[in-house]
Amino acid sequence: MKNYHLINNGKAMSTLDSFKVFNPSTSELIAEAPKATLDELNTIIQSARDAFPQWSSLAYSERQNYINKIADVLEQNSEEIATIITKEQGKPIGATLGSMFEIGGAVAWTRYTATLEMPVKILQEDENGRVELHRRPLGVVASITPWNWPVLIAIWHIIPALLSGNTVVCKPSPYTPLSTLRMIELMNSVLPKGVINSVTGGDELGAALSNHSDINKIVFTGSTATGKKVMSSAADTLKHLTLELGGNDAGIVLPDCDPEAIAPGLFWGAFINNGQTCAAMKRLYVHRSIYDQVCESLTNFAKNIKVGDGFEEGAELGPVQNKMQFDIVNRLVTQSVEQGGKVLLGGPLDNPKDLFFPITLVAIEDNQNPLVQNEQFGPALPIIPYDTVEEAIAMANDNDAGLGGSVWSTDKAKASSVAARMECGSVWINKHGAVQPNSPFGGTKSSGLGVEFGEEGLLANTNIQCILS
Repeated sequence: MKNYHLINNGKAMSTLDSFKVFNPSTSELIAEAPKATLDELNTIIQSARDAFPQWSSLAYSERQNYINKIADVLEQNSEEIATIITKEQGKPIGATLGSMFEIGGAVAWTRYTATLEMPVKILQEDENGRVELHRRPLGVVASITPWNWPVLIAIWHIIPALLSGNTVVCKPSPYTPLSTLRMIELMNSVLPKGVINSVTGGDELGAALSNHSDINKIVFTGSTATGKKVMSSAADTLKHLTLELGGNDAGIVLPDCDPEAIAPGLFWGAFINNGQTCAAMKRLYVHRSIYDQVCESLTNFAKNIKVGDGFEEGAELGPVQNKMQFDIVNRLVTQSVEQGGKVLLGGPLDNPKDLFFPITLVAIEDNQNPLVQNEQFGPALPIIPYDTVEEAIAMANDNDAGLGGSVWSTDKAKASSVAARMECGSVWINKHGAVQPNSPFGGTKSSGLGVEFGEEGLLANTNIQCILS
């Protein structure tokens, strides 16, 4: 069994205590992860603080070179990291959107981010003087990541923070710490010591990061409830925050669609990573004139998708990652049926024996049904009919979440007009959840604060300083 260590100041750091990490497909013990104490956390934060002056003083082009070195070392070790992801998270290693896809995305995202520039802006230059707008790094950024995309989301947090001149302490989810620990170990083979550090353990570490006086920014991806706690805890020290929180994305299918043609796109928009994706489609609204045909086409497509162990040949989807989330999915599907939902395929399960939840489609008339109003974050999709586009938009917006949405139509102009009225941070047309590194990503309402990706995401890791002369 491989030993995993924290990385502090460029070196492996052992802890007296540890916690177990299990394979969600088999329930087998994979490894024990280091469990840091609050004193050890303080030591790690101090290392990041000590590394900040030298790192932030490097020329921007030098940091770009270091970011490209990170991409190189991740690419060279992609199969090893993907294998760890599959063991601890469950997603199939060779699936179209599996763990090798996640590593490929992480490498590509890193390379793209390295191309972003952060030039000085000249706001004024005339007889009255010159005004320059500079972007300065914040200091130490704390990254707190979830268990669904343990490497890719860590890259989203870490790379722009480093490029803009900050140092980083990263705390991954205790469900999936191993791939992140290995990734940060590899990063330290090409970076100066103390620039990127790792810490693993319980929720008390996240709370300590949130209110620590030497942490200048928190980047958090996770539930809305936890995000509110992070925001509250960070208030005393007036930290910068980027919070990407829960989503309950709606898709709207307009009546001009070909149900069979859109079925694959609808399916993968909802079931990418087994539905365990913040920006996956969680609710599908279909015009009543084609409702039955869409339900039938989706059901037929879903029946051919193989669910299984992440190392099983042909498996496209794996298990729900943990028992807590499995129970949430099963409970919401059960409640949806009790309140009038009709199961077209799949669950609920009466006596589950493992964490494999069947691909589930539920036909629902009531927009207040629990499976519609609550984020399931798993392989279950409610399908709701509507009669008018106005009704569809109103139902889609009748939710506290506002991360993403999608509109499906052969008429892109009509789809765009509907998209403009959806209350969410990103809207896709004829696809769903296709995040990309040049498109700022963030939520409205209860789905978050601030944005990631692109120039806007990079600048979110800086302060403005104006020099007037």
